[in-house]
Amino acid sequence: MTERFQPQLSSRLSSVGEYYFSRKLREIEDMRRAGADIISLGVGSPDLPPHPSVVERLASEAARASAHGYQSYRGVAELRGALATWYGRYFGVALDAESEILPLIGSKEGVMHTVMTYISKGDKVLVPNPGYPTYASAVRLAEGEVVEYALREESDYVPDIEALPTEGVKMMIINYPHMPTGAVASSEVLQRVVDWCREHHVLLVNDNAYGFLRNEARLSLLAIEGAREVAIELNSLSKSHNMAGWRIGMIGGARGRIDEILRFKSNMDSGMYLPLQLAAATALGLGDEWYEEQNRVYRSREAKGMAIMKALGVECRPNQAGLFLWGMVPDGEDCYSFCDRLLYEKHIFLTPGGVFGSEGERYVRLSLCASEGLLDRVLERINS
Repeated sequence: MTERFQPQLSSRLSSVGEYYFSRKLREIEDMRRAGADIISLGVGSPDLPPHPSVVERLASEAARASAHGYQSYRGVAELRGALATWYGRYFGVALDAESEILPLIGSKEGVMHTVMTYISKGDKVLVPNPGYPTYASAVRLAEGEVVEYALREESDYVPDIEALPTEGVKMMIINYPHMPTGAVASSEVLQRVVDWCREHHVLLVNDNAYGFLRNEARLSLLAIEGAREVAIELNSLSKSHNMAGWRIGMIGGARGRIDEILRFKSNMDSGMYLPLQLAAATALGLGDEWYEEQNRVYRSREAKGMAIMKALGVECRPNQAGLFLWGMVPDGEDCYSFCDRLLYEKHIFLTPGGVFGSEGERYVRLSLCASEGLLDRVLERINS
């Protein structure tokens, strides 16, 4: 009998595991198939739809016979122009649509492209702890070295600049408004980070995916003095425009950085589907009333989410931005056992903070991507 063939995996994969949510959502699906009514407040995928005009633009453009070919790696002019106008209007940042903006198939793609463009084996990258797990995974896949910097509640979840290492550091990743903690960095904090990166010749990358959600102080890293010399910024329509599955993001920065990242990106994909690009341009032009309505909904959900956290004995800081609530579990509890107990006993899923790094092990995260009715059901279950 011929031995079954098993290809040897790349050594790169030895440094990363399966994404936590991939494994946990599979377990939840198995529980549902067995008859359990699981309410998930774990993943930050907006449950609200895009504006009707955006869907209409997508449909009308997709109906055109000429809309289905390969597209430019740089994206179409209408989308780049809309992104430039959006940055100017809401962040006060002037970006050249031709040379300083690169559309992406989601900002998660941009994280990988950026790391692969600049990081070689052994290069050190400063990564937030807690932080989005993809940052560390991308660095490890590029064979770089992850150097975590702690973000703590007592320091308002901003970096301790004086404690940052410098030797061998090539890149620093930040994420404000911050996920998972909901912290917002002031312009003064960002200025200190920019100045440090300029002094030590470190490329600074900000993931600005949550700037429009429960956040009145919209701020782009690119608005900070001197940032263009050392920084790029990722952004996305996933959360701000309820278009997570559409996979539309961008990188903004100096022309040299855009050209360098494009060298890598152009070898990985063939451009975004044209109707998606044009519909995204429509979304970017919606105006203030769109963001106001989104935040009205999320503020109302926030009140119910805070009631849930209080009922669970979880302490939440006020004034959090983004799509989540982040809170500390009762003393002596482990975040994983806390979340598993809630899942198995009450059929409610929250995300354990340890997923985002060791500094999150005393915390849990609740997603506000759920209707008020569903949040009411969660509170009823907890109190029953």
